[in-house]
Amino acid sequence: MDQSEITLLKQHLIDPEICIRCNTCEATCPVGAITHDSRNYVVDPDKCNYCMACVPPCPTGSIDNWRNVPRVQAYSLEAQLGWDELPPELSEAELAAAGASAADVALAEPQEMPLSASAMEQPFRSAAYGATVPPWSAAHAFTNLYGPKAAEPFVTATVTGNVRVTEVGRDYDTHHVVLDFGHTPFPVLEGQSIGIVPPGVDGNGRAHFPRQYSVASPRNGERAGYNNLSLTIKRVLEDHDGKPVRGVASNYMCDLRVGDKVQVTGPFGASFLMPNHPRSHIVMICTGTGSAPMRAMTEWRRRLRASGKFESGKLMLFFGARTPEELPYFGPLQRLPKDFIDVNLAFSRVPGQPKRYVQDLMRERAADLAPLLADPDACFFVCGLKAMEEGVVLTLREIAQEAGMDWEAIGQGLRRDGRLHLETY
Repeated sequence: MDQSEITLLKQHLIDPEICIRCNTCEATCPVGAITHDSRNYVVDPDKCNYCMACVPPCPTGSIDNWRNVPRVQAYSLEAQLGWDELPPELSEAELAAAGASAADVALAEPQEMPLSASAMEQPFRSAAYGATVPPWSAAHAFTNLYGPKAAEPFVTATVTGNVRVTEVGRDYDTHHVVLDFGHTPFPVLEGQSIGIVPPGVDGNGRAHFPRQYSVASPRNGERAGYNNLSLTIKRVLEDHDGKPVRGVASNYMCDLRVGDKVQVTGPFGASFLMPNHPRSHIVMICTGTGSAPMRAMTEWRRRLRASGKFESGKLMLFFGARTPEELPYFGPLQRLPKDFIDVNLAFSRVPGQPKRYVQDLMRERAADLAPLLADPDACFFVCGLKAMEEGVVLTLREIAQEAGMDWEAIGQGLRRDGRLHLETY
């Protein structure tokens, strides 16, 4: 039966209490059913076709919420945008009063649907190739230990370091912030993220929601053997018109001093995880602060190598920024041994030089990337601005096709086997 003929709707909703506004759901939705304002992410009941594409990638589970409602009383986008929490479930009596029967409830149960014709007609959708499962050898990730629906809403961490990791710029400022959790358990893996709760309230007098940041340190801490982690945080100082900009969370984090206390939620993410298999190959493609999880993976491999007990596979890094001055960790990158990591840097705004992007570097290294696309022990991680994602995946397709591979078979294998991970914003 056509869903539109059912009087009762199993409405797809996003829980605003635990959503960390990472944009994964909106970026993944193939039919444009998910949108957002400055506070909430919401689902349009007239567009959602129950394809479930958005559910597996959500790092918190906030996307996997449903309410039985009479179709004529479906929660509007305007109503959802004004929520601080989900509405309660309607009782059987309330549904019956609206004319719904038990049979209607059964009919309203959403079934995973194939992509709509309009979605299938799209020439290319990069998210269709992004994995929602981790590599088979990844370590077990703990998630949602702290948050609104957990036993504790947050954990308090102490700032033990805050240093600038780019040159001082007119319109940007990037910091490396270290947080220590003392004796409170807060296990994280490379590729996971946390939420930071800025103090104070927004313009409507409501507490700020957590902002998501990727962890930039390996699993045994920024300082090895300590219960701490690091973040790479960029605040934008000016917009494109030269007007001052002060983001709530990034500005707060960049101004923190050693000894300050921070409220943290999470950790989040159970798929964007590095493989543990010692001879696995890792290709890292990033821009700006998307380097945070790549730094974590690189540092963990570096520490294992230094121990003399680890035979690692290849590490390749494609890192893009406007200028060398804006590239985080530029100095430390130059000091890494060439036989440890293959570093490729692209700069798009260097005076007197042509614009170069990570895709350009990938094409230049096609002879090295093609065998890795076909290698079941190679994983690809993409992190940075949303605008880069499609270009990167299209370039992978181009490299595969020029090497005589069937891209659809390769691409679906990358997704199925947890080998291509996309985390863009």
